[in-house]
Amino acid sequence: MRFSDISKTFQARVTILLVGLMLFVAIVGNLFVYTFAIDSQFQQLRDKVRIIARIAALRVDPREVLGVPRNRSGVNAGSYLSIASKLVPIQQNNPAIDSIYILSPTDKHGVWEFVFDSDPLARRGLGITSFPGDKYNAARFPQMMKGLDGASADKKIERDEWGDMLSGYAPIRDAEGRTLAVLGVDIKAEEVFAAQAGIRRRVALVIVGGLVLALLLGSFFSRQIVRPVRELSRAAARLGEGDLDHRVVGGDYGSEISELTATFNRMADCLQQAQHKSQSYFYRVIQSLVRIVEAKDYYTRGHSERVAGYAARIASQMGFSSSEIDELKSVAVLHDIGKLGIHDDILNKKDPLTDEEWEVIRQHPVLGEEILKPLCIDEKMVALVRAHHERYDGAGYPDGLKGEQINVFAQILSVADAYDAMTSQRAYRSPMTREEAMAEIRQGRSSQFHPRVVDAFLDVLREESIRA
Repeated sequence: MRFSDISKTFQARVTILLVGLMLFVAIVGNLFVYTFAIDSQFQQLRDKVRIIARIAALRVDPREVLGVPRNRSGVNAGSYLSIASKLVPIQQNNPAIDSIYILSPTDKHGVWEFVFDSDPLARRGLGITSFPGDKYNAARFPQMMKGLDGASADKKIERDEWGDMLSGYAPIRDAEGRTLAVLGVDIKAEEVFAAQAGIRRRVALVIVGGLVLALLLGSFFSRQIVRPVRELSRAAARLGEGDLDHRVVGGDYGSEISELTATFNRMADCLQQAQHKSQSYFYRVIQSLVRIVEAKDYYTRGHSERVAGYAARIASQMGFSSSEIDELKSVAVLHDIGKLGIHDDILNKKDPLTDEEWEVIRQHPVLGEEILKPLCIDEKMVALVRAHHERYDGAGYPDGLKGEQINVFAQILSVADAYDAMTSQRAYRSPMTREEAMAEIRQGRSSQFHPRVVDAFLDVLREESIRA
């Protein structure tokens, strides 16, 4: 039988159609995955360098920045050496970091000057130095300029006199919130390129394997592969959209299709594991920041863990699922992370706070939300950090939400936070007894606190008291 006769048969037409379809799905699907993986990996590196810059900037005393003489002898100044003692260990603990430096704006727009560099002689062979007072053209890099307003990171690999780098920036502010300088962290471009090359190799292997399997299966099992190809097409699109939990359910399609399905799912597993590792890394970073917050105030040490424990017991009493309770507990530990942006003098003040100082304190829920946004935590849970000082009667902050406008988990956090604050030692007062704190919580029912949450918490405390 001639080929022209074969091509007229329904089976041949289906086979040719399916081969073409599978080739298309393999290429387009893997392009989705490749694009997503590259973008996701690069975004994770941006988030990482931005967080490192933010953490490093918080460790620098703004008074020491002002105290560095803007000349070559400045490297011997006490303030310069003090800055080095805080920043150099960060670089040593992160091998991918090429340098950490501090730049401050001059009177001339876009022209900045070095205040600190972890290695001011790193490029002396090229006739380039970064001693205090050496000038630098910052106007070339928009994200560096944005570092005056808040933490930022380059959107692509940038090149300057020092080479190709991916950089993160964070402002160094004084006690009044004025930006004095910008701290920069450079990651070597080779680190970025190596990670991307690894993704390209894995994706290329999947594409080649997918193409071979598509030709074989399309030729011999056209009728059987219609459904699995459709499944793979949908799965590739969902994976490309970021649904890393989706998997292709296996079936009795023959060994080749089953292998293609398994390969796809292994690829999805690898992407999901990479995302989980990234989330775990960032979560550990944030947990470290929580410990920094509590280390700044002796009287609040352990507060976050206790609040998380109370919140979990309230949620359990109210009948929430174990997964919801675990997620609430994770966020509860981070609820005061925004206090990283509050000056120690305000946090540890024994005298009553002024109106201006209270306004600064009231910003910590907003600062906490901004710190957690780069993490891949559910947005609704991150919003709890912002809302944990809202009141049921609408008199809370920062948004003045009222009643059922406030997420119930945020209202649980509010009660748990208030109870622990009442029963803990503070610089300005002694702790309340359990009974006194319960009375205060009961008095705030339907005004400061959600009545159902108050009832659940009081039941928890009574049951624990009976068991004790």
